[in-house]
Amino acid sequence: MRKLYAIGIGAGDPEHLTVQAIDRLNRVDVFFVLDKGSDKADLVRLRQEILDRFVTREYRVVLAEDPPRDRTPADYRAAVADWHAARAAVYESMILSSLAPDEVGAFLVWGDPSLYDSTIALIEAVLARGNVEFEYEVVPGISSISALVARHRTTMNQIGRAVQLTTGRRLATGWPEGVEDVFVLLDAHTTFDRFTAMGLEIFWGAYVGTPDEILISGPLTPALADRIRSTRAEARERHGWIMDTYLLRRPAPNP
Repeated sequence: MRKLYAIGIGAGDPEHLTVQAIDRLNRVDVFFVLDKGSDKADLVRLRQEILDRFVTREYRVVLAEDPPRDRTPADYRAAVADWHAARAAVYESMILSSLAPDEVGAFLVWGDPSLYDSTIALIEAVLARGNVEFEYEVVPGISSISALVARHRTTMNQIGRAVQLTTGRRLATGWPEGVEDVFVLLDAHTTFDRFTAMGLEIFWGAYVGTPDEILISGPLTPALADRIRSTRAEARERHGWIMDTYLLRRPAPNP
């Protein structure tokens, strides 16, 4: 029977790969990669660098175009569902056309496959379609938030205090109750701008783990928010894409 791996490859540094991930890479016959276009060619290149560095057996790479996504939908959830359905169809096509019944395939997933990534859901969607049978295994990786706090030399949480992972879209509705540390992913609109009067700290990072890494941290004042926003805009203009995340922290009162 066909087998698939969803392999977490970390936040951008090839040295983020675990021993388990390297072992699974060297069991793979076919690596499946979605091409997001010329603006994000670096993402394909970094995957190839990982294969060149760690894989010692023969393999094939199958590229497919990533379906376009509506970035300004009237109905966000419906637009995401449509995009996921289109992606599942691409996954199914790649598996059926390129993976023999006795072969092993893999998707290389940025960060950790279980954290704000659709790969597991898409693999399950392909199985649910009923047109191809396979078994699959998920290999964890160093997540973007793990890499972020490590590079800032801080922790994910304060002692005995709650942590939440959310998106910029949800944070825009207000600071979550009962939470002191908030990791924000998928925020194209610098939502931290709304919280500069709350006495928070921010730990922001872009391209973490890559040679283009940018780190900024400190008390979240209007001046620092402006600096992060302008730095982010310049980096996105320079690269054509940006991959960033941040931690907002309400410091615990002094005992």
